[in-house]
Amino acid sequence: MSDSNPGNTDTPVNDSASTSPTPATAAPQAKKKKIGGLYEKHNTIYVRAVEGRFVKWRWALVWLTQIIFLALPWLTWNGRQAVLLHLVERKFYIFGWVFWPQDVFFLAIILIISAYSLFFFTAIAGRLWCGYACPQTVYTEIFLWIEQKIEGDHAKRAKLDAAPMDGRKFRIKSLKHLIWLLFSLWTGFTLVAYFSPLKELLAEAPTFSFGPWETFWIFFYGGFTYLFAGFMREQVCKFMCPYARFQSAMFDQDTLIITYDEARGEPRGVKRKGDDTPKGDCVDCGICVQVCPTGIDIRHGLQYECIGCAACVDACDEVMLKMNKPVGLVRYTTEHAMKEGWSKAEILKHVRRPRTMIYGAILLLIFAAFLWGLSTRTPLRVDVIRDRASLGQEIPGGLIENVFMLRVMNMTEKPRSYTLEVTGLDGLQVAGENRMTVNAAQTEEFTLPVHAPQDAGQPGANRIFFEVVADDDPNVKRREKATFFFPADR
Repeated sequence: MSDSNPGNTDTPVNDSASTSPTPATAAPQAKKKKIGGLYEKHNTIYVRAVEGRFVKWRWALVWLTQIIFLALPWLTWNGRQAVLLHLVERKFYIFGWVFWPQDVFFLAIILIISAYSLFFFTAIAGRLWCGYACPQTVYTEIFLWIEQKIEGDHAKRAKLDAAPMDGRKFRIKSLKHLIWLLFSLWTGFTLVAYFSPLKELLAEAPTFSFGPWETFWIFFYGGFTYLFAGFMREQVCKFMCPYARFQSAMFDQDTLIITYDEARGEPRGVKRKGDDTPKGDCVDCGICVQVCPTGIDIRHGLQYECIGCAACVDACDEVMLKMNKPVGLVRYTTEHAMKEGWSKAEILKHVRRPRTMIYGAILLLIFAAFLWGLSTRTPLRVDVIRDRASLGQEIPGGLIENVFMLRVMNMTEKPRSYTLEVTGLDGLQVAGENRMTVNAAQTEEFTLPVHAPQDAGQPGANRIFFEVVADDDPNVKRREKATFFFPADR
């Protein structure tokens, strides 16, 4: 976990309880902001380091997402890149599957599943995505960790920033930004490796001879990673991300959110010897504010800036243990649970409610449809195009000939031979060879003259069918309709 300085300030703040940031009685006034112009001055947040179970979960997700993202392009499958969304070839390779532009239906279902998953998990436990798996959160954690290792803890970083530029500061800052830039460019390179073969990129890297679009996206994605995770950080979550604005539409009184137990914590302050004033469990140390990556005070209640990272929960639990008090002054709970004093079992019982049941049922149905679509997907596509330059012509033998263009798409990673049959009219037949071979993951076009007796159909358009069957698997087949044209003056 990264480290940083309290709240929104440019100088280090004493962590002792005697220098508390805001007394409990002044909490409502602390929310008010004086409007002095069109833009509010940005104050740097130096996030203080914290340890705890939620920090461990967050770092587990950082490792998981980055291992997947950075490692997938290096995996091989059937002698090629295991995951490659090849834009030039217009083919998407995902392990044993090969998807073509005609399979955009599956992409649409994946996007729908992602949307409903967001609704489902947000209704249950708030901004889990933002706090644990969002790329902005993940890369900010990585950049802050690098910053902490090079510049020191939150107080040292604030002191360094406030100091005038000298040789030491220049060296430290230069090293930090160099590592940030190298990591950012590596993420950009990895992103491009999903869309352009990694072997080609590695061959081009020593001479930096990438193509124009590859160069653009390496620097575009890398540049924005450097900008967002290194400089803008909480501003992306507070001002740019639309999710913070409409999250309330997915919350209800039974949604698990990070909450300060005001009844237990107020009035804040340390119980001193000889002081008869009643005090709550909150010692007003301000550490919950100092560890917050967006610089908010959770004691003011739920705020849209809260990304649900639970750093304040870990920080408060650590303080409570040192004070020999029960943990959970700041915790995951619900509005109903706070009002009714529910136990954990009662909170979990209310997870199953109409909203979550509907979201869950829809999600399961869509996911089942997605799996069914993948399992029943036929790895063969056939397009039939009649030669419009010749509507139909008489040939020797009392036959009518139509010429068709047959486009056969082999969607497997092995060469396949197919047998063609035409039906729909008596005596209809393919003139010539009715067997064809298509290479692995390729599309081949075949020009096929088709003959029919003159009396087999009516003048004008007659419906016929082309059936293509794989020789090694009769279940792999396609039946496409076409039109056979008989001239009116035959």
